[in-house]
Amino acid sequence: MIRSVIIGTGSALPARRVSNAELAETVDTSDEWIVERTGIRFRHIAGPDETTATLAADACRAALGSAGLSADAIDLIVLATATPDQTFPASATKVQAMLGINDCVAFDVAAVCSGFLYALQVADSMLRSGAARRALVIGAETFSRILDWEDRTTCVLFGDGAGAVVLEAQEDAGSAGRGILAMRLHADGRHNDLLYVDGGPSTTGTVGKVRMKGREVFRHAVVNLAAVMTETLAVAGLGADDVDWVVPHQANARILDATARKLHLAPEKVVVTVDQHANTSAASVPLALDTAVKDGRIKQGDLIVLEAMGGGFTWGAAVVRL
Repeated sequence: MIRSVIIGTGSALPARRVSNAELAETVDTSDEWIVERTGIRFRHIAGPDETTATLAADACRAALGSAGLSADAIDLIVLATATPDQTFPASATKVQAMLGINDCVAFDVAAVCSGFLYALQVADSMLRSGAARRALVIGAETFSRILDWEDRTTCVLFGDGAGAVVLEAQEDAGSAGRGILAMRLHADGRHNDLLYVDGGPSTTGTVGKVRMKGREVFRHAVVNLAAVMTETLAVAGLGADDVDWVVPHQANARILDATARKLHLAPEKVVVTVDQHANTSAASVPLALDTAVKDGRIKQGDLIVLEAMGGGFTWGAAVVRL
């Protein structure tokens, strides 16, 4: 039996780092207001020469370096994004070219903030089926390009960035072995009007801007995330007490706190980067994972739970032995 193992992580952030105080110079808000309601203190904003694909490629280079591999070892690229460089082709193919890979399977996945987990499930399935041997799974966004900078309820929440992991197909070493142990994904399209972009090629012919009803999103997020984490741990035959770290989607510090309380998880087991990066949508989970790996918190052999919820609604979780 084959299992997908994470053998490398990487991330990339735009050079421009924007504080709440700097944002308050152009938006009717304040550092106190943002921190109290979201926990966010900084976000990174892409410059003119930075795109979703360039950030993704930089994250991939870091992940490949972490794994000790060259780009030609990769035969699958799955890029999760809601902000592709172009309507088509897939930004994954641009990343492929930037990395110098002449031929591999490369495509995008769109599930907004849950996108990285959806991409991870797709790549895991392809590796286990034998369709690929090693994959780059990426979450990358330039959400600053679809924000309404006059809407203080949304523009303060998001930032740009990218995170990536290298997955490798390995023989299953049993329940104590490394790899993806269980995953569960969900979607409920009835909630489209709670978190969406008001444009698109097939409707308005425009890119559109992010629109959100924050209170309703908060309520659904806490319930759905707690439920899917419990569900996925049960599939793996594990409980909350077995978890070393939770790496959640970094949407809002209050959502992270409420979800942890609902699951009776110690706050110190939850990786939090939202204060430094804001909500980077599909990039937030792999970016937080790489941060915690690089600073030594997460170590090989640790049991981690990845979880996210985004527009659609889509949500999911993964139980992984690193």
